[in-house]
Amino acid sequence: MSMTNYELYKVFYWAAKTGSLTKAAKTLYLTQPSVSYAIKQLEDRFQMKLFFRTPKGVALTEEGHVLFSYIEQSQVLITIAEEKMAALKNLTSGELRIGGSDSLFKHYLLSHLEEFHYDYPAIKLQLIHGTTPEIINYLKEGKIDLGVVRLPISDSQLEFRQGIQLQDCFVAGARYAELNGVELSLEQLTEYPIILFSRNSRARMAINELAHDYNIELKPAIEVGSVDLLIELARRGLGISYVTREFVSKELESGALFEIRLNVPLPPSQVGIMNMRNVPLSTVARKFVERFD
Repeated sequence: MSMTNYELYKVFYWAAKTGSLTKAAKTLYLTQPSVSYAIKQLEDRFQMKLFFRTPKGVALTEEGHVLFSYIEQSQVLITIAEEKMAALKNLTSGELRIGGSDSLFKHYLLSHLEEFHYDYPAIKLQLIHGTTPEIINYLKEGKIDLGVVRLPISDSQLEFRQGIQLQDCFVAGARYAELNGVELSLEQLTEYPIILFSRNSRARMAINELAHDYNIELKPAIEVGSVDLLIELARRGLGISYVTREFVSKELESGALFEIRLNVPLPPSQVGIMNMRNVPLSTVARKFVERFD
C-alpha cells in the first residue's frame, strides 16, 4: 500500500467510524472537501459506492461494510504498532540482552544493571552466561544486544566501549602461609598446584601467553568454570588460584587469602562493552551503553 493509498483508507476509516464527514475531517485535521474528495477517489477506484447520505451524516453501503471489515483490522494493528514504538522510545517496554561471564556480571555490571532497572523497571533484562568466544558468537548470531568482555579483542565486526581496568593475581590461603611475603618466579610457582579458570576464558589466555613468553607451561592441577570456585578452592588450601584482584578484595582484606608476590609483572586487563559495528543499537541498548560514555 502506497502512502497515498494509506491516507485514503485512513479517511475512509474515520468517516465510517464517526458516521460523519465533518467529524472525520476534524479528527484528521483536514477540510471537509478534502475528506469528500478522498472518499470519491476510493469510490472511483473500486467503481462502487461506499457511503450513502443519511439525515445524521453518512452510512456504509454493503460494499462499504466489506471494505471497512478489512480496513478496521489494519487500522487497529497500525495503532498498536504506533503505541508499541512509542513505548520502545520511552523505555516503557522492551528487552535488553547482555552476554558475559558471571564474574563480570557480579563484580562489574551489577551496579549499572541495578541503576538501569531502577530507572526503567518495565525493561526486561536477560543475562546470558558464556566465555568470551561464546559471547562474540552470540552477538554475531543476534542472540544478544551487548557483550561485556575482557579486552583486547581483535575483530573488525565489533566495536567497544572501554570500562574499568582489572588486575589479575595469584592468591593462596592459610595452607601456603609460608609463601606470604615471599617473591616467587613463574618457574617456582609451577612447583605448587595451580587452579585456573576454563581454557576459553580471556584471563586464562592472558596468563598462558605470559607464561609462554618465559618458556613456561602452566599445567593446572584443577580447572574450574566459576570465579567463586577459584576463590573457595584457594581459601580451602587446594592450590594457588589465578583470580582478579578486584574480585577477591574482601578475602584479601580479611586475611582469608593473601596475594602471591611474583618477580614478573602481571599485565592488567581492560573490561569493555561490545556490540556489532554496523548494526544499529536498539533504543534500550543505546540508553544502557550511554552510562559508560
